[in-house]
Amino acid sequence: MQDKYKSSAVYQIYIKSFCDSNGDGIGDLNGIRSKLPYLHSLGVKYIWVTPFFCSPMADNGYDVSDYRNVNPMFGTMSDCEAMIREADALGMGFMFDMVFNHTSDEHEWFRKALAGDPKYMDYYIFRDNPPEWSSVFGGPAWKFVPSLGKYYLHLFDPKQPDLNWDNPQVREELKDVVRFWKAKGVKGFRFDVLNLISKPANLDSLPAGSGVASCKDGPHIHEYIQELVRDAGIGDMITVGEMSSTTLEQCKQYANPSGSELSMCFNFHHLKVDYKDGGKWTLMPPDLHELRRIFSTWQEGMSQAGSWQALFWCNHDQPRIVSRFGDEGEYWKQSAKMLATFVHLMRGTPYIYQGEELGMTNAHFTDISQYQDVESTNYYRIMRDNGVSEADALAILGAKSRDNARTPMQWTAGHEAGFTSGESWLTVNPNHTEINAESEESDPDSILSYYRQLVQLRKDYPVISEGDVRFIDTGNDKVIGYERRLGEVRLVVLCNFSGNDEAVAGVDVKGKVLIGNYSGSHKMMKPYETLAILEG
Repeated sequence: MQDKYKSSAVYQIYIKSFCDSNGDGIGDLNGIRSKLPYLHSLGVKYIWVTPFFCSPMADNGYDVSDYRNVNPMFGTMSDCEAMIREADALGMGFMFDMVFNHTSDEHEWFRKALAGDPKYMDYYIFRDNPPEWSSVFGGPAWKFVPSLGKYYLHLFDPKQPDLNWDNPQVREELKDVVRFWKAKGVKGFRFDVLNLISKPANLDSLPAGSGVASCKDGPHIHEYIQELVRDAGIGDMITVGEMSSTTLEQCKQYANPSGSELSMCFNFHHLKVDYKDGGKWTLMPPDLHELRRIFSTWQEGMSQAGSWQALFWCNHDQPRIVSRFGDEGEYWKQSAKMLATFVHLMRGTPYIYQGEELGMTNAHFTDISQYQDVESTNYYRIMRDNGVSEADALAILGAKSRDNARTPMQWTAGHEAGFTSGESWLTVNPNHTEINAESEESDPDSILSYYRQLVQLRKDYPVISEGDVRFIDTGNDKVIGYERRLGEVRLVVLCNFSGNDEAVAGVDVKGKVLIGNYSGSHKMMKPYETLAILEG
């Protein structure tokens, strides 16, 4: 099983913003089909697509009302089947996104629950006097239903009621969904907020606080994942679980080498090093010392356990990394290449989020009306209600909003960045005239060309796909370094996270430069320089 993904890279598509084939301003399945040659040229093996199932789109598809049908805004089932076949012909496979912690409140199951059907009420989590929990998107995590005299749990939006995985019928329903898409030829699955599915047994007596914190890594979580993987017959497929606020010890088990659970996990600790006092809706520079500590702890810990890790900076929920930890100005290209090198040469499977391979940046919207994301609009209101000025609130959204990742893919310098012939559902980033796939395609020094090299290196060098990992002391907090080893082969990777020249001390390495963004020396690194040196 591991041979399928150790030397592979995964490309994530946020379908609504990737490519629109019919001019309605919304990306679709036929748009993805039209760009399969582009993805093939990038060298990726798997394509993860965010949910395109039937949904009222309260959370852009992560509120599913029918798991087995395609939302008409994205196309038809025949479009989907053709997309899967065409990717397979190019040697690529699709990973579909399964949202199994919750459904839409418009799902047939929940409608029956609201009507008082006891069978379907037990598909969800209703309580008479629930604990005072907060939801991820702001506000309480419980909503009162007057007709039932009960509250239902929604760890996210009120339109996303949580499923009751303790009910065996729910688990069987969800296994059938996985089997349905597997039969269509899907090659893998990504499971949304998977470590929240097993709720605590003593839920009624728990104290007030964060609902997610109370529900993460619940009492039956490993049992339920093992059952899903075994009974749905997906143990030999690539699977990744999104793990919310989890621990290293838990992820060692989620991605254990026996293959009884998942191929790998997403964890997010490294993307909280710019959270002031632990809060997302704040501004501060990234703590590079903490960034190194987190990566070294997780990389070395997972390696020692034989467990596998998903490597990523960006996804549909995260701001653009070049804006966040890099530089949008003078060193835009250098910092984008450095950040890519840092994760692609680690131990694990790298994920490329659409546009990351072009160096796409945050949008820096100037008015709240430009935002579509429910989390962003909710927190803008919360910030304003708590006395934060409009300018400061917009600055925070400009740095932290999920919509920064969701602006349309920048294909060309032309109308709507080549994303649609109509008017895009979300404002296109104005810098598409400079940052776009068309202009980078023929440039051997482009970020796109650099990503292609990184993807190929993982295929060509077993030390990258198979080797152990150890972080090294560079004598400088702003330069993070690690080494990969396989037998007598050693690969040393150095990354300068600073916009200044930085000295490196105590690193002894001689060999050939495998890849880098300057022609410099590892003793004194230029702004945002990266260097990978191969010995043996």
